[in-house]
Amino acid sequence: MRFIETGFPGLVLIEPKVFEDERGYFYESYNARLYTEAGIDCDFVQDNQSKSSYGVIRGLHYQLAPNAQAKLVRVISGEVLDVVLDLRKGSPRYGEVFAVRLTADNKKQLFIPRGFAHGFSVLSEEAVFFYKCDAYYDKNSERGIRYDDPDLGVDWMIPEKKQKISEKDQKLQFWKEAEHNFKFQA
Repeated sequence: MRFIETGFPGLVLIEPKVFEDERGYFYESYNARLYTEAGIDCDFVQDNQSKSSYGVIRGLHYQLAPNAQAKLVRVISGEVLDVVLDLRKGSPRYGEVFAVRLTADNKKQLFIPRGFAHGFSVLSEEAVFFYKCDAYYDKNSERGIRYDDPDLGVDWMIPEKKQKISEKDQKLQFWKEAEHNFKFQA
């Protein structure tokens, strides 16, 4: 397994070692010991999975501290553009966006520490998205930032006429007005 720094403290791209032959493939998608050795020490308590069609944009979502969630995300089928926003005041990348393509073929994963807003857009006909969380869902702590915030300038790689966004996500605040209570710890 290869752990790749992204330039955002704590945000790590993971490339698993994949064994392939004419029968198919095998890889370890998670190994607590290897992750801990790489500085990712989480007690994951909840797994989530979603299936979405082309054009769906979900996010940008997060939970306020102390109920914030670290996430380990990957795509089981299809392709997404995974997008995060650093909301940790004092972080050298505060207010900046990181995006990466995650696909069933490339098998890459992204570890998202607490203090990031997270979302994704579906680039394939459909996608199955899977993520592990280190804290339980808490409705009262749930917050979000608009996907189309002009200050963020995210290119979701979906033409505007084909974007499918929930009513809830369309009503989220812009990031400069959004409530967030994260502090960066080096």
